[in-house]
Amino acid sequence: MTNTSGKNHSSLRFVCKERSSFYRTVTKRVNDYFKENDISKHGNATMYFKSLLFIGGLALIYALIISEMFGVWTMFGLALLMGCFKAFIGFNVCHDAIHGSYSSNKVVNKVFSLVFNIIGANEYVWRLTHNLVHHTYTNIPGHDEDIDVAPGLVRLSPTEEWKKHMKFQHIYAFPLYGLASISWVFRKDYKKFFQKQIGMVKNNHKPIEYFNLFFFKALYYAIFIVIPLMVMDLPAWQFAIGFIFMHLAQGLVLGLIFQLAHVVEGTDFPEPSVESGNIEEDWAVHQMQTTANFARKNWLANFLCGGLNFQVEHHLFPNICHVHYRDISEIVKATAEEFNVPYHENETFIGALKSHYKVLKAFGSDKAYLQKTPAAVA
Repeated sequence: MTNTSGKNHSSLRFVCKERSSFYRTVTKRVNDYFKENDISKHGNATMYFKSLLFIGGLALIYALIISEMFGVWTMFGLALLMGCFKAFIGFNVCHDAIHGSYSSNKVVNKVFSLVFNIIGANEYVWRLTHNLVHHTYTNIPGHDEDIDVAPGLVRLSPTEEWKKHMKFQHIYAFPLYGLASISWVFRKDYKKFFQKQIGMVKNNHKPIEYFNLFFFKALYYAIFIVIPLMVMDLPAWQFAIGFIFMHLAQGLVLGLIFQLAHVVEGTDFPEPSVESGNIEEDWAVHQMQTTANFARKNWLANFLCGGLNFQVEHHLFPNICHVHYRDISEIVKATAEEFNVPYHENETFIGALKSHYKVLKAFGSDKAYLQKTPAAVA
């Protein structure tokens, strides 16, 4: 479960009680919005439509590919499209389900959580790395492993060791993001599962999770590697190209959307106090300082990104389904302004992309810290 109280599983705590009134107020106002409008915080018809569209779309694309009804270039295009649909399933279906916000029914949430394994990632490992660690210790170097996407290659925090080749990272980082998905399938989940701890949280897995890890990985390999090779009359090298580019498309979409939420101009990378070892800030205010929205008013971004372009609202209210984020964002923004708390956002996807590019370039220099850019704060 996501920690939203400042209590955590390591010695690091959020200790600024003077600023806790922001979270109490914004929570009350958001809760009042749902009560006054008699709206469930969970999924609605829009959520069910998106689930059917993206899961059904993936199944259809998969069937078209293994049917070999088309020429090689059409098949290549379908492979790229399949990678994108897998990312969209992660954003729009599984992300909410794993947070428990898809439905009020735990069984429904569990079923759609397991779909995460079919797109290549392990839902249990994601629960640990994302729900527990990332949502609690957002952008804190040494704790949030989401800013350690490629240690030694891409520098995404001011405390990470700088190396000469990183001065070019604003150029090579984007192709590296494309490797995120294939790394997830063959490396990352195993590494995270078997390392002693994730961030500062020690791993202590139940026996069933060992079985699930290997069973669902084997199922993924069977669906996307073994079966296509058995039923398709296609040279292995052509299949390999399609498989790799499917993952490059999936990885690029995943990598870009996630990075635009936390590694842009204006977001903080706070470090624990030397004296106390704690973060001298309230947990909710910390989330506001380290998180950013993008394209908040763009209907296409809202539809495809599964609320990940509303990361501010998501980090404050991960128990609320993403289909409601646009409506409550006005409440959150107004409350943030009232309490003099930052509300970071880039108005467009391109603007967020440019902002991320600038941060990559700045962190790629040999300077230790990146100065805040006020223009990134709305």
